[in-house]
Amino acid sequence: MAGNKSFTIVEYFGGDGGYRCGYCKNEMGNVSHGMWSHTMTVQDYQDLIDRGWRRSGKYVYKPIMNKTCCPQYTIRCHALKFEPTKSHKKVLKKLSKFISKGELPTGQNDAEPMDSVCEDVGPREPNKLSQAEVKCVAVTDIQKKEADCPSITEIKEEVADAPAAGSEKSRKDEVSVSDGKNTGPKPVAGIGADPNRPPCRKAKDLRKERRLQKEQMRQRTDGVSSIVSTTPPTPSQSSQCKTLEDFISESLPDISSHCLEVRLVRSNPPSPQFKASFDASYQVYKLYQMAIHKDPPDKPSESQFRRFLCDSPLEAEYSPDGPEVGYGSFHQQYWLDDRIVAVGVIDILPTCVSSVYLYYNPEFASLSLGSYSALREIAFTRQLQKQSPKLAYYYLGFYIHSCPKMRYKGQYRPSDLLCPETYVWVPIEQCLPHLENSRYARFNQDPDAGDARGLKDIDRAMMLYKRVVMPYAVYSRKRKGSSDETEVQKYASLVGQDCAERILLYRS
Repeated sequence: MAGNKSFTIVEYFGGDGGYRCGYCKNEMGNVSHGMWSHTMTVQDYQDLIDRGWRRSGKYVYKPIMNKTCCPQYTIRCHALKFEPTKSHKKVLKKLSKFISKGELPTGQNDAEPMDSVCEDVGPREPNKLSQAEVKCVAVTDIQKKEADCPSITEIKEEVADAPAAGSEKSRKDEVSVSDGKNTGPKPVAGIGADPNRPPCRKAKDLRKERRLQKEQMRQRTDGVSSIVSTTPPTPSQSSQCKTLEDFISESLPDISSHCLEVRLVRSNPPSPQFKASFDASYQVYKLYQMAIHKDPPDKPSESQFRRFLCDSPLEAEYSPDGPEVGYGSFHQQYWLDDRIVAVGVIDILPTCVSSVYLYYNPEFASLSLGSYSALREIAFTRQLQKQSPKLAYYYLGFYIHSCPKMRYKGQYRPSDLLCPETYVWVPIEQCLPHLENSRYARFNQDPDAGDARGLKDIDRAMMLYKRVVMPYAVYSRKRKGSSDETEVQKYASLVGQDCAERILLYRS
């Protein structure tokens, strides 16, 4: 994906101060490590979230689990094995009733909890390296200056020999999923009374097939690539257990009062479709923050929106064996008729789709759009996996057991939680008993197990110093009397040996 000319450049901020917690509202209880990422490859970010890091805009943070007030455990769902629960089916039926009849559910609102925008984690702007200076650090310039430092050669060769993460080629910026019924595998004929003859087809199935064919023709005409497939079940499938895709398809009836369309638009670099819908998307975010998070009218500013939900350190990357849309940061927009009603902010990474945030028009809060979008994102992950076999997980961000309202993420199973000490994945069923006894818990029960990818040699950590890339061994000699060894040691131990040898840590 990244190739030899892509670098991740970060500034480490440390993790000594406390900040306001968005969950329990403790004014100084949220404690985390943080770093500003000027640019980042998708493989580096994949490795970082597999060590408990998470991004908010370009700020990447890692909770100090044994100190923070609400320990946040990275959670992932096995998308291919996921089966919707009764409550998930109820959400889909509720949406189906609204789409077909135009009636919003009455009665008490579900008030489903959602992640808060990570506003209070810590410093958000780089305090050492100016943006102009980052732009000046051209890859060709870095390589030229590296050649002047013989001590770097061996390290650089290992970085260059890392598996290429992608190759550049043109892709469509937008994926449109009209009615959730799009290109998918060809229906498989069932077995009727006479196996040599095709099975009988219901008129409803024939109508759906014709509708699908028309949609395929329209997409070929428009040049739009279809990704999420919710092909109607064939007669042979109907006798088996319904899949998530089946339930989603059934929730979007042919004859309806409304039309729901899901569009995938790249947010970084911003595609033309993203730019065209920016204002409408921002207005939905503003309404959401004021209604759900009780923000005053002046707080959900456009600059805040850009910074937290549009800006991303991840550049667009492509790979021959990756998904057609490529890797990077996207907005998945939910269009009801001719307006945006919800937006899911996601990252497509080498082995997962990572959910960053969701916001929606509070007018439609009773439709449980948070749960619905998660189901759609799981289905989207499953479709991407058909193009890229190793992309098989759906990351839901952080699971916070100490905050009862945030336990809903544990309903998307089978799922795992990340052990905060050994960074191995443990089935959530094995983790919950430990979390019932303590807010902070080590999930790996092997007492001898440690961090397999932990720091082993700080001298091999890569630094960016005066626009020159060098290992820490060279940097420490150039910076005689430098007092930052403790800080670099802490940073490298948090990102792990592999990332420390690839990511460029900026030092002034």
